[in-house]
Amino acid sequence: QVQLVESGGGLVQAGDSLRLSCAASGRTFSNYAMGWFRQAPGQEREFVASISRTGAATSIVDSVKGRFTISRDNSKNTVYLQMDSLKPEDTAVYYCAASTAILPVTPRNRYDYWGQGTQVTVSS
Repeated sequence: QVQLVESGGGLVQAGDSLRLSCAASGRTFSNYAMGWFRQAPGQEREFVASISRTGAATSIVDSVKGRFTISRDNSKNTVYLQMDSLKPEDTAVYYCAASTAILPVTPRNRYDYWGQGTQVTVSS
């Protein structure tokens, strides 16, 4: 089992930045590709970003490309999502997830473990 705990969410204004963190425990962190997803009220959970086991490769959804960056620190068992130039449409609950894939992976069903989520609210 892998336990994932997200932190760093909050209420910010449009144009501000936030950095989300996801701390993992229970298994060897570097054996998992990691991803971030988000879910707005009444909408499906959607892919945001993913990073390979080593951190050498990433994948970012087009809607946040150039504003969001995913990274990881395997020595700290933590994956990050740096969010800059936030927009009201970025408002959602953000979830991190772990996959046994080696490279970045997009589909939700490729992820085996999920955190409880952290709320991000961007006011206009």
